Amino acid sequence: MILGLTGGMGCGKTTAAKMFAGRGFALLDSDAVVRTVLQTDREVVDAVRGRFGTGVFTASGEVDRQGVARRVFQNEADLRWLEDLLHPRVFEHWRRAFAAEPERSWVVEVPLLFEKSLQNWFDFTICVASDPSVQLARLEQRGLPSSLARQRISKQLPLTQKIKLVDFVLLNDGSSGFLRAQVEELVNSLSLR
Repeated sequence: MILGLTGGMGCGKTTAAKMFAGRGFALLDSDAVVRTVLQTDREVVDAVRGRFGTGVFTASGEVDRQGVARRVFQNEADLRWLEDLLHPRVFEHWRRAFAAEPERSWVVEVPLLFEKSLQNWFDFTICVASDPSVQLARLEQRGLPSSLARQRISKQLPLTQKIKLVDFVLLNDGSSGFLRAQVEELVNSLSLR
């Protein structure tokens, strides 16, 4: 079984994904794969340098992810270019992981699951949802200014639409125990299918 886990920024996707992993699901974090590819794939690093110049690199020559993020979230064409560069490599990573352990149950954290029409990869899709005020407060606690958080959230499909498209919704406005109870109930329900 392969689950696609999505939700808005600051809604708790990573927390929920770890809870699924605690129940035996193998976890794939798409953002972590992107980070690895952005730092280690020479073709990607060279393409980023060619597109954006040395201004998005650290003094030690590594890609400055925050610098790239500032650039692409202000320019739609740059964002599309970067996604077109990275996403095929992310999907190849998924393919290799699934093929290496086909008997495993997987949970894949995918922020842009519906934005990129990826739902066919998964047996079931799940959205972790929070009230927008809770979502913004969490992002600000992480050090992301409100204006930047709103800008990044605006690049994603509205949470209300994601909720309509998924198979299951996990509400994450309460305690971690409340979220864990929902994950437990869902895992138990899925094991009966």
